[in-house]
Amino acid sequence: MNLNGRNILITGASSGIGKALANKLMNENCNLALISRRINILNEMIKTKQNDGAAIAVSCDVTDKHEVERAFDKVISEFGHVDIAILNSGIGIRMNVDEFNSEAAEKTFGVNVMGIIYWVEKLLPEFLKRKSGVVAGLSSMADNRGYSGSGFYCASKAAATIFLEGLRVELRPHGIKVITIKPGFVKTPMTDKNDFDMPFIMDAGKAAEIILKGIKKEKSVIQFPLPTVIGSKIIGALPGFIYEMFAKKLS
Repeated sequence: MNLNGRNILITGASSGIGKALANKLMNENCNLALISRRINILNEMIKTKQNDGAAIAVSCDVTDKHEVERAFDKVISEFGHVDIAILNSGIGIRMNVDEFNSEAAEKTFGVNVMGIIYWVEKLLPEFLKRKSGVVAGLSSMADNRGYSGSGFYCASKAAATIFLEGLRVELRPHGIKVITIKPGFVKTPMTDKNDFDMPFIMDAGKAAEIILKGIKKEKSVIQFPLPTVIGSKIIGALPGFIYEMFAKKLS
């Protein structure tokens, strides 16, 4: 897939993987719609764009359906349509059982799941009409198990993975591509808060390179790095009682 001249939308573009993707795409001859609550950061990023492609910054909280609708309308008024939507917004809240609260669950699922669904809801009618378009949604290799202290995050990513998979099957006959992005540990402000070992952690810029290469190759699933992919598949294949036995020893 050639990105030249494409209208590309990125949510969560002010930080982490989203920011790295936006910075990489500044060097492509494409039009960028950068979405985030922190619009001041987006405006500073746009100043670095040096090629002929246009770029706009749009303020939006992806957990608010009405804000997504307004942001979508603004992008359409500027670009006419969206070719590729990279739905990257993500959040992770770690907590132990003594801190358990539903507010953290609402926030996590709001960003990681509904933040994808609200955008898909707005994108699909035009994609279906044009019989083209790409939805690339961010999940995680943490979708394979319920890891201690990360239950809300793991469950939200599992929901994102399954939603995107079902959407991919349903939309393939309509000429619409759905890509699931499943990184391992990537160094971002979110992972900087983690207090546990993160094997094979990767720079956000390198992660962005892999993701864009996968989008250009039109992969259905982009997952990396390889050692984490292998480890994730092994852990995911373990019988429940064996996984829980090992998890208990490590917790």
